[in-house]
Amino acid sequence: MSDPVMFTLDPSEEVTHWYNIVADLPTPPPPPLHPGTHQPVGPDDLAPLFPMELIAQEVTGERYVEIPEPVLEVYRQYRPSPLYRARRWEQRLGTSARIYYKYEGVSPAGSHKTNTAIPQVYYNVVNGTTRLTTETGAGQWGTALSYACSLFGAECEVWQVGASYDTKPQRRTLIEVFGGKVHRSPSRLTEAGRAFPADHTGSLGIAISEAVETAAKDEGAKYALGSVLNHVVLHQTVIGEEALRQLAKAGETKVDLVVGCAGGGSNFAGLAFPFLREKLAGTQDPRILAVEPTSCPTLTRGEYRYDFGDTAGLTPLMKMYTLGHDFVPSPIHAGGLRYHGMAPLVSHAVHEGLIEATALHQRECFEAAVEFARTQGVVAAPESSHALAQARREALAATDEQVIVIGLSGHGLLELGAYESFLAGRLEDDVLSDADLDAALAGVPTI
Repeated sequence: MSDPVMFTLDPSEEVTHWYNIVADLPTPPPPPLHPGTHQPVGPDDLAPLFPMELIAQEVTGERYVEIPEPVLEVYRQYRPSPLYRARRWEQRLGTSARIYYKYEGVSPAGSHKTNTAIPQVYYNVVNGTTRLTTETGAGQWGTALSYACSLFGAECEVWQVGASYDTKPQRRTLIEVFGGKVHRSPSRLTEAGRAFPADHTGSLGIAISEAVETAAKDEGAKYALGSVLNHVVLHQTVIGEEALRQLAKAGETKVDLVVGCAGGGSNFAGLAFPFLREKLAGTQDPRILAVEPTSCPTLTRGEYRYDFGDTAGLTPLMKMYTLGHDFVPSPIHAGGLRYHGMAPLVSHAVHEGLIEATALHQRECFEAAVEFARTQGVVAAPESSHALAQARREALAATDEQVIVIGLSGHGLLELGAYESFLAGRLEDDVLSDADLDAALAGVPTI
């Protein structure tokens, strides 16, 4: 047990560019479409919501995008995030596999979301934006955006999914500590919110509609999205770029499995896409596996179609795996992986057979997370417990010295209510029924 367990990087090894998978995909991903004309969207269509730098990153075909120095200055507060060898968990499992986890819980907001919140706020503020609106589910994204706004002097207004707002008051408080204003969604403040009963449990689709509607009515405001879009995925690739360099320091020359949880897709893509680049180049050949909950099985049971990113149909149509923009997730699921769609770039990679996907029940996920906490000392975010559970399956099945890399997207110290429910035997497995899936998919437009 005296061998190294933590691997970091020297200042000279800092990641200075984000990586864009579009440059290396064998086939180009389908473009987003205007919700009215169904024609590919242009910069003018996105300008009411995003500054031009983010629009350029959304559509760029360049392989690398330089990270601005003001963003790097903030990144240096917590990046590089550590890569750990899970030696004690390996010992508990009795596996021949070597398990590593890339831990994003060291960020100021406690998750990977800070990686994109910082550049999004930076680009907005240098273009004169004074107020940012957004949605949040479990609360990690709202926390990260509120923190980033506090650094660059912008207002932050957050619509939080009702079920999370009601059950996660600590997360709401943390957003407010960083200076953000939080509304329960659906709210009475927007037309999109008033379309639903005040006590509705909410969804990310509804919350997105409320935030987009509010931003569109204020010339000084813009909208910020915490996952799904290409520029968000781009910003998260610092995770995988660092991991590749850290694995080399650990003496690993190849990886057999890269596994991460997938809700909207940015955390997973941030780790996976640099490894996919190496796979496409033939320098490595890892399996790349996205894990989602059975209660929101976007990749494993959704359809690959054009759909709206929000419930009210205000966003562009994106080609993605979707459960339907009218989908309302079960409020009993403990994790934040409850978005109806998947990032178009992740969806395209899955559709092309470059990435695999699977879905797990949440009790198995929490069993793995508790075992992991009792050996590694890290209480994982409920989202990341899905990656841990699948990695556990793979490690127990390993017959040789496989190398497994896990994306651990954040800590679960503000999600202890879910752990309490699991330990007390109150956490239920919740599989999406065929009837509910059919009803949600019925609203997907035909393009």
